Amino acid sequence: MPKTHFHGRLSHRLRSLATAACIATSLAARRLCGRRRVASWSFLFEYGTLYIRAQFNHAFRLKDDIAASRAYFDSLYSVFETYPDVTVRETGPGEPRGHWFLPDNRRHDITLLHFHGGGYTFYAGVSHHFARILAHSLGVAVFAPDYRLTPEHPHPAQLEDGLAAYRHLLATGHTPERIVLCGDSAGGHLALMTLAHLAGAGLPRPRLTLGISPWTDIGRRGASQFGNDPYDLVQGYMTLQFADWLKGGQDWRTDDLSPIHHDYRGLGPLYLQAGGREILVDMIRDFAASVAGRGGQVRLDVWPDMNHEFHGYGDHLPESREALARLERAIAWALQPDTPFVADTLTETDTLTS
Repeated sequence: MPKTHFHGRLSHRLRSLATAACIATSLAARRLCGRRRVASWSFLFEYGTLYIRAQFNHAFRLKDDIAASRAYFDSLYSVFETYPDVTVRETGPGEPRGHWFLPDNRRHDITLLHFHGGGYTFYAGVSHHFARILAHSLGVAVFAPDYRLTPEHPHPAQLEDGLAAYRHLLATGHTPERIVLCGDSAGGHLALMTLAHLAGAGLPRPRLTLGISPWTDIGRRGASQFGNDPYDLVQGYMTLQFADWLKGGQDWRTDDLSPIHHDYRGLGPLYLQAGGREILVDMIRDFAASVAGRGGQVRLDVWPDMNHEFHGYGDHLPESREALARLERAIAWALQPDTPFVADTLTETDTLTS
């Protein structure tokens, strides 16, 4: 059942409502005149893209007060389904801060260690909801740590929290063969950075790693980083600000903090998904090519007309539904390699099944 969430101060909620109404009205007028940003986009998808972009842009205008920035972004958002079949449990004493998302119907005996997106700076309600979508759609238990955020806590705080969450799962009886690392956007960056640092921390690799629109280079890479601004809900300039906050004024090299400059040979299979209209798609393509070129196991599927984290539409968008189904097939394949996981026209890189 669809639900709209309102949070925070009245001025934020009223501005968000006005933004939503203005975008809906102008979009309806444009579409009546036959003007669509992308021909295949539905009204709902185009509206969602424009609304979230507008909310992010205004949140960035408030960045000198990061608490206000986060509060504004979270002041109004809607979800299509509340997923009552997923029980949410906050972690308790002795556990890393975060939440468990437990579906009534578990189809796979694994734990998904999922790192949320938000540029390492936001942990919005929509990100919390995204973990619900994963638990419901994949039929797995999801552990989503509430890792420390920038700019208050720059690198290596997030990596430390990622490794601590992984250690906790191992210490509480989760074998590495039954752990799948996962992350979306900046969370995809954290999943890949955590994976790259497991051996150095004396920890075994997981069964599989999933990257959903993962941020793979914190510098400038590829024409899409700014060229796809008209189509995406996040913008190129935001990636550079997120990178500055991640470094936190410290003497970190961009290469050191970018997954594309790490070696993933011997770290198990990686399955990546991206949208062809998102700002990160070129760097994701370069990352997949780099992993494959070094002899790693990787597959990348790209949905040509989709943008960043289109999975958030759940069952209400065919492309989202298909992407989530492929994530589940990747898990099934990793658990039982004779399970079909066939590359097709959406697959751009594949050293998993080829």
